[in-house]
Amino acid sequence: FDTGLRRDHPHFRHVEEITNWTDEDTLEDQVGHGSFVAGVIASSRECLGFAPDAELHIFRVFTNKQVSFTSWFLDAFNYAIHTKIHVVNLSIGGPDFLDQPFVEKVNELTANNVVMVSAIGNDGPLYGTLNNPGDQNNVIGVGGINFEHQIASFSSRGMTVWELPNGYGRFKPDVVAYGSNVLGSHIQRGCRALSGTSVASPVVAGAVTLLMSVVPHDQRPMLINPASIKQVLQESALRLPHANIFEQGQGRVDLLGAAALLQDYTPRASIVPPRLDTTDCPFMWPYCSQPLFHRSRPLVANFTVLNGMGVTGHIPDPPLWRPNLDRHGDLLHVTAEPSSVLWPWTGNLALRISVKEQAAEFAGVAEGVLTFRVVAPRSPTNTRHLVSTVVLPIKVRIMPRPPRAKRLLWDQFHSLTYPSGYFPRDNLDIGHDPLDWNGDHPHTNFRTVHAHLLQQGYYLDVLGEPYTCFDASDYAALIVADPEEEFFPEEIAKLHDDVATKGLSVLVVGDWYSPELLEHVKFFDENTRNWWFPETGGSNVPALNELLAGWNMSFTAQVAVGEFTLGDTKMEYASGTTIGRFPVGGLLYQADLRNQDLELRFQNKNAALGQVPIMGFHQVPAPASGSGHAGRVALYGDSNCLDDSHSYDRARCTQLVDIFLRFALEGVLPPDLLTQATRVTEPRELAPVGLPEAPQRSPSCTLFLYSKVLRGGSDPATQLLKRPLTPCLVWPGSATLPLNDGTEYERFLQQAGPLPQYHPDGLGGHGKHSAQNNGNTRNHPANGKSSAWGTGGGGSGRRAWFMFLLLVLVLLPVLARRRTAIAMAVKVVTVVVLLLMLVLLLLL
Repeated sequence: FDTGLRRDHPHFRHVEEITNWTDEDTLEDQVGHGSFVAGVIASSRECLGFAPDAELHIFRVFTNKQVSFTSWFLDAFNYAIHTKIHVVNLSIGGPDFLDQPFVEKVNELTANNVVMVSAIGNDGPLYGTLNNPGDQNNVIGVGGINFEHQIASFSSRGMTVWELPNGYGRFKPDVVAYGSNVLGSHIQRGCRALSGTSVASPVVAGAVTLLMSVVPHDQRPMLINPASIKQVLQESALRLPHANIFEQGQGRVDLLGAAALLQDYTPRASIVPPRLDTTDCPFMWPYCSQPLFHRSRPLVANFTVLNGMGVTGHIPDPPLWRPNLDRHGDLLHVTAEPSSVLWPWTGNLALRISVKEQAAEFAGVAEGVLTFRVVAPRSPTNTRHLVSTVVLPIKVRIMPRPPRAKRLLWDQFHSLTYPSGYFPRDNLDIGHDPLDWNGDHPHTNFRTVHAHLLQQGYYLDVLGEPYTCFDASDYAALIVADPEEEFFPEEIAKLHDDVATKGLSVLVVGDWYSPELLEHVKFFDENTRNWWFPETGGSNVPALNELLAGWNMSFTAQVAVGEFTLGDTKMEYASGTTIGRFPVGGLLYQADLRNQDLELRFQNKNAALGQVPIMGFHQVPAPASGSGHAGRVALYGDSNCLDDSHSYDRARCTQLVDIFLRFALEGVLPPDLLTQATRVTEPRELAPVGLPEAPQRSPSCTLFLYSKVLRGGSDPATQLLKRPLTPCLVWPGSATLPLNDGTEYERFLQQAGPLPQYHPDGLGGHGKHSAQNNGNTRNHPANGKSSAWGTGGGGSGRRAWFMFLLLVLVLLPVLARRRTAIAMAVKVVTVVVLLLMLVLLLLL
């Protein structure tokens, strides 16, 4: 599915069909991208492809200007289903995982047993940049590496952001392959080199095509499907030693290793990744970056369940947590929530792990296994239902509870990003990509800040719930960075009480918001044929002002841009807001900046704002009752410096973070900043000429459509009414059955599969999950093979029964030589035993 192919291209033996799905009257590739991709898969000359004898079906879905529409893909996908294509390569992608017609058609395609391979995106090295459809569970999402086996800088990184802000993303990409300076077919003849995940994807698609061809035709319906192919690719993949799971997935594709697994493959279920080990760094970043402790926010991980037994399946029983008592597994509280239905070929399992109170002073590692069964119903290839038992080893590092002064909380609940709605970039100078789509999470585009906080000795928890769901006495400061969501009244009341009586400090980082500028940055989308109007600015300043009002603080509608000096350090201010009201006694830092609003709307390059306040520091007064102690509040008007999606000097930005945190925690500011700041001595009311102090919500916004807080409705008068407060999440623990026997635990670890291999010549590890009829589990730990048929029981037990029966067969004829009534009875018994042996042989 690309830009087409010339009919007379000399590199290809079997071009079965070329179809055009665009509005241009041509079948041929005039861009070169489609020719290159086809060549990597199936070229038979010069720059050889993986599978030169494969039948190529060329779907031209991009114009010569590289424009495409969802409707073209839908039509082409339907035709691919009709023609019974085996493998589809998509060297394309985008951030819109809520393009429901496209996403559902991809599901339909894979449900029809089409293996789909897709590029994961070229938006690296930024995290949270995975492209759709490569980020879907039932698609093989491919990242890129160079020939030195390093992650290519352009390759998009995980996690998926579908689940944010309430949950946590899934593990992607699935695998990585060569994508830098790879040779492929030129548009007419000859070869050329290209780089990108558009290159890595056909490397894997070609490898998959070759891999599937080694399976005999009569076995393909039973053995080949989107889940089984992903299983053998991931389980045989070779880990890159210095890359994490959100960079490399399960590792570099090893074609020979995958072929070896496929030759011994029996349909089964598995889980990705195959184990959770927070001691395994750097591979298990971010899970390995910070130990768990009592009263920390729970570790949340979303696993992918692959069902190689059928297109549909389910998990009939709640997962069972088996803590290893010898290895402190009983110190963990584990909850697992699986998908109710696995379709097509896949599902999810959400895992939540917290530390029990009895481990408040414990330092060490806790271990156990989570087990569950997957059932696949009868199908044309399975005359009886299949059952597979999956084992997930869990190993978690625990530390004693750190002091409150070292604990920080990041507000994720109030972040909203594209594609739920049109949420614009924080930096208005970035015109080529107007959408804010990277998740706004400490593990995605705020990753540098996250790493810096950990390096400084802080422990950072992420809050995906309202403010009413955390205990302020556990934390020194709350970080509210670039929020787009509204606030519940109960949240505002609780936060003010936490600051006034429990000593919690708050750092609020805002961004631009101008109703006039919102109108200016709307655009017409050719795909949906609709005007797109932004739901907020860089942040939701009207909502922030509601949060800040109790402290007599506010941000303005000004949009400021320029540079300022902090001590001896020059800092950049990009599309930020400015501070309006501020309480008496607080400190304000001002900078000489330009008016970006006027620059963009009227092309006025000399629109000066003059000296405007951009930072504020305030010690909240102690409560009048004398009980408790008050915290501090700090404001900053530009989140771009914290955001990895913008190119700034990170050392300068982290220096700014240190300044704010030291004030929040200790009430101390650097001498240089103190000399430059101004103390507020009387009530401050800032009202710039022509601009309201506190911007009002734009009447064109439809934020209620995407908000968890706003009730919404067709009547404009009700669109800003609040919903009832979102309840706090309560996860009951999974059913628990402790493991007292170390031998039994080791057996579970063996069933989960060997540890991954790093060396370049190995075949990689593969799981040993079992699947067979009637719910009975069969496993062969000696050779790693599993069975999809039989009646249950272990291999050693069956061998013992055979030895016993052979002994009976030897002894009975000897006893039967005597011609007595007893001897005749013995002859009858011999015949019965022979019949029993025949039945057992048929069963086994």
